[in-house]
Amino acid sequence: MRYVVLLSFIGTLAACGVDGAPERPDRAAPAPGLSVTGTVSVGVGGSF
Repeated sequence: MRYVVLLSFIGTLAACGVDGAPERPDRAAPAPGLSVTGTVSVGVGGSF
């Protein structure tokens, strides 16, 4: 069990920074607010 914990710790530590330094997003932050769109239907379908 000790080896499993040690290997998982080393794997996690080795994965830190694998993809390089953090970068700022290209686009600006979205405007504040809330927008909800879509449709909802409730019921039983079928022909009787």
